[in-house]
Amino acid sequence: MTTSTIERAYALARSGQAPNLAGLKQRLKADGCRAVDALLAPRAIRGHLEAICAATYQAAAVEPPPAEADPAHTE
Repeated sequence: MTTSTIERAYALARSGQAPNLAGLKQRLKADGCRAVDALLAPRAIRGHLEAICAATYQAAAVEPPPAEADPAHTE
């Protein structure tokens, strides 16, 4: 079963991989999704996706990188 363009858009937005709606659309088009502009044109969808992108992309940028294990320091 394939994922619809709108489902894929919401999944990408929640993943934190798109900084904004324009970046999200670029990614969807690069992934081969069709009719991206038309499907994401309704104001409600645009607003919701923009808010999700803003929240998750900022959270991803603020989150500290995972600590690496120091091979010289073992407990």
